[in-house]
Amino acid sequence: MTETNENEERVPRRVIGTPTTPASPLGEAPVATQAPPDPGVKAADEDGARRAERIVALLFTITFLAGIAFIVSYVYFQVGDIDKTATSNLALGTSLSVALLALAVGIVVWVRQIMPKYNLIQERHPMASSTADREYVSETFVQGANESGFVKRKMLRRTLLLAAAPLGLLPIILLRDLGPMPGVSLRHTVWKKGLRLTVEGTGQPIRASDFDSPGGILSVVPEGYEHDLNALAKATLILIKLRPQDIKAGTNLNWTHDGIIAYSKICTHVGCPAALYEQTTHHILCPCHQSTFDAADGAKVIFGPAARPLPQLPIAVDGEGFLVAQSDFDVPVGPSFWERGDAEAEAREKKAS
Repeated sequence: MTETNENEERVPRRVIGTPTTPASPLGEAPVATQAPPDPGVKAADEDGARRAERIVALLFTITFLAGIAFIVSYVYFQVGDIDKTATSNLALGTSLSVALLALAVGIVVWVRQIMPKYNLIQERHPMASSTADREYVSETFVQGANESGFVKRKMLRRTLLLAAAPLGLLPIILLRDLGPMPGVSLRHTVWKKGLRLTVEGTGQPIRASDFDSPGGILSVVPEGYEHDLNALAKATLILIKLRPQDIKAGTNLNWTHDGIIAYSKICTHVGCPAALYEQTTHHILCPCHQSTFDAADGAKVIFGPAARPLPQLPIAVDGEGFLVAQSDFDVPVGPSFWERGDAEAEAREKKAS
């Protein structure tokens, strides 16, 4: 029993993060190897290094606390409207910034105040490393680990590992934001038969008799959904008044009323708001990538990267003369990849049923 304890005492403990030391060919206990000190190396002042160690430990502790604060903020501050989203973004951004900044400053202080200063000269050598080179690298690594203070200074080592622990969990936490696949939800909007068209911003219903100036354009949203951002992301319209003689064959006349046509405002390229209108040519322009649509001809694409026309919404008037929807869009609104994704999801659902 005594002999076993003596052998254990002769074996040096290996610190996490450093390589194992090779065993002696004679079966003796392994001995840590360290290259002799370079006379040109300027070691750090021990008193200054101790002060720097405490500063670095404090910064790593701040990183740990900020990482925990990020996770707590993600769970506590839920989103749902603009104000809640802003609060969540502020909490998450602040905590993550503090965590990364404290970690970066701590590492910089560690390198500048604790590690020794010396110049490196890289010598040319064959691409294939020899056994002697590998042994030299191992010795240099051990020397560097000792010089850095990672082995000697337990407070630095432990607080660094403590700071890194929550940071490793952050990407896993953020995976939750990916959420479920949209399925067929992008194929439909809130428009339905009898739902009134209202002016975006004021919520005022639109009478057909009031919108009687050819060349006029309005940004329109469904009544009752003026503040529902999720609904408006798909259901916002542009309402255009044309002379009957200007309307071409590409426009569905049964879905118009007295020259008034309603098109989706969501560009079919990447979803930007296509709201610029040139009255003389009846062209609708998306400002993001210059996709251009002919409002007089079913909003077909005449220029730019968009792959399909802006969907037309069937409209009519109700008994009080207000413009209303006849139904939802007959095709998905927005970018073409939405349509393809919805079609694939719908096909999978039909196959499953």
